[in-house]
Amino acid sequence: MKSTRYINHLDKVGRIELPKSMRQELSIGYQSPLEIFVNSTSIVLMEYRKYCSICDNTNNLENFKGKHICQNCINEIVNL
Repeated sequence: MKSTRYINHLDKVGRIELPKSMRQELSIGYQSPLEIFVNSTSIVLMEYRKYCSICDNTNNLENFKGKHICQNCINEIVNL
C-alpha cells in the first residue's frame, strides 16, 4: 500500500473526517468498527477484529462471559 499524507482538523467535538479516497482504499464502510490505539506520539486506527483474549488468535472464536476465546485455548484449558 502506498503511503499517503492527509491534513485534517478536529471539529468542535473532537472528530476528524477520513477522506473518501482513504476509506475506499482501505474498504472502510459506513459504521465499520475501528479500534483506536494511542501511544506517546501517535494515534493509530485499525480495523476492529475479534481475537482470542488469551493468545490473540482470530480463528474459531467462542464467546465466554463477554470475552472471545479460540478453540485451541479452550482445548488446552479443558485438558489441564
